[in-house]
Amino acid sequence: MAEAKNFFKQQGAPVGRGALWAAERITEQQTEFAFPRYCSQDGCKANSASATLNKWLKLRVSENCVIHSFRHSLRDRLRAVECPADIADSIGGWTTVGVGQGYGRGYGLAVKKKWMLELE
Repeated sequence: MAEAKNFFKQQGAPVGRGALWAAERITEQQTEFAFPRYCSQDGCKANSASATLNKWLKLRVSENCVIHSFRHSLRDRLRAVECPADIADSIGGWTTVGVGQGYGRGYGLAVKKKWMLELE
């Protein structure tokens, strides 16, 4: 569990209970990469991973839903709890426009966690 927490802490994104559970399962594999079928020292096969996830989703959700919909859903959920846009950008990995946005260290994990907990 410490390895999972360290990984996500390094990434600067807090995770909810379900994602933490999944991260713990991944670290139990004791492999260098979480999904070695799609990512290795040789590179990342993002299109293949996306296609696989979209096939999985197709069996479980409405016809128009694709894996990219999760990013849209996250943004909508953050708006619904009135999360400030620049914090939402930081959580989602989106670029915030503005000269001052590149200065400093950005939002800490505690601030991001506070807003992610609002989504649960």
